[in-house]
Amino acid sequence: MAVSQLAYVGIGVSDMARWRSFAAEVLGMQVVDDGDDGTVYLRMDEYHHRIALHPSGEDDVLYVGLQAATPAAYAAGVAALRAADVATTPGTPAELESRRVLDLVKFETGGLPFELGVGHQTRWDPPFHLSRPMSGFRTGSLGFGHVVLRSENPQESVRILTEALGFRISDYIRQMVFLHCNPRHHSIAFQPQAPDLPRSRDKKMWHFMVETNSLDDVGTALDLAARTGTPLASTLGRHSNDLMVSFYMVTPSGFEVEYGWGGRLVDDAVWQVQRHDRGSLWGHKVQLEAALAAPSAPVAR
Repeated sequence: MAVSQLAYVGIGVSDMARWRSFAAEVLGMQVVDDGDDGTVYLRMDEYHHRIALHPSGEDDVLYVGLQAATPAAYAAGVAALRAADVATTPGTPAELESRRVLDLVKFETGGLPFELGVGHQTRWDPPFHLSRPMSGFRTGSLGFGHVVLRSENPQESVRILTEALGFRISDYIRQMVFLHCNPRHHSIAFQPQAPDLPRSRDKKMWHFMVETNSLDDVGTALDLAARTGTPLASTLGRHSNDLMVSFYMVTPSGFEVEYGWGGRLVDDAVWQVQRHDRGSLWGHKVQLEAALAAPSAPVAR
């Protein structure tokens, strides 16, 4: 595969103060002020960052960073994108510095902004530390977590990621398609744009997911959400496809974050693609406050 993991995401935010508090107090991430332009970085592991918060006001995803493991894989991925007639734009020196990578190209599919990069900076000094007591995040070679995005052309987006960059289809839930690039069940999923699907439907980002090393971390975050007044988008539940035990919160930007534990891993040697008619085995009940914030019909998780 040209892509080894989902490395990072960039988000344009309007309320940096709320994001900083949410990231540290509820999510448990390390908050680092490291950008001359006001960018705030969120750390989850030894990577320089996994989330970049830009004070640009969109309250939506600005870019999704995909990592190639080696320069050869990176070159092959760039060539494959161009062979698939995908327009690529080299990253500027300022963008390379902001993303902390050796090289990257930008491309779009379905109105969604992606970046393919190589040579992502790891940072041991100062070392990473969690902002609150917890066991930590499941990242490493599995990458940052996953993102669920709304593509204007899901079929074309799936084609580009699978044919050019080596993603593989994990499974389907109704109209949604889930893709993996390493053993994590999915690093990217696409939700078609439709007026009755799902909450925060005006965003390109439906949600991003972070996975913890302990179920207790999920329970603690659920308590902290209540204590800090963070609105829930759904109750605790377990998904039907990746078996993740999780709940959903509304971020300060209005889209959601899934906070979970226990996601299944894909073994491509034996994996069989399936279609599910519901998103959850139990739980994940839509919460009223989220529905009021962004009204839409409830969907199966």
